[in-house]
Amino acid sequence: MEENKQTKSKCCCGEEKKDKFMEELFSTYQPVKDNLIQMLNEIQEHYGYVPMWVQKELSEFLSIPMAEIYGVITFYSRFSLKPKGKYNISVCLGTACFVKGSQKIMDRLLERLKIEPGETTPDGKFSIEETRCVGACGLAPVFTVNGEVYGKATVQKLDQVLDELMRQ
Repeated sequence: MEENKQTKSKCCCGEEKKDKFMEELFSTYQPVKDNLIQMLNEIQEHYGYVPMWVQKELSEFLSIPMAEIYGVITFYSRFSLKPKGKYNISVCLGTACFVKGSQKIMDRLLERLKIEPGETTPDGKFSIEETRCVGACGLAPVFTVNGEVYGKATVQKLDQVLDELMRQ
């Protein structure tokens, strides 16, 4: 029996290798377009982002153009095209948070980590995201670290959290 091309990926040296996760994913789902978002959720959860080679495999498996898959990935903020850091920090810049000073928190974060929103530090430890609302307006301003909410946030609180994470 011929090996399924959709379960192969290129490793760092350019050789094809089997990817067990993708093999299992393709055996779990029918190759129909309606499964795209759920499959992307599982891929995002497993890899921490949606790599280009995975997009190609999904395109072949689901018979969907790459542009359509890219459109879904970039439309939903849940999905990322780049690996995120071990600590993904999001600062809410929605109206309630912004009015209560979240821009100062974002500015301090950018100053401390020396990266821009959507980027990851060279050591892979931190990434930054801007969000518009995390549904915690009563706690404004808010930032999150890997989904953990820090409400009534201040620049000093951000510094404390960053210092602690940097020690880990």
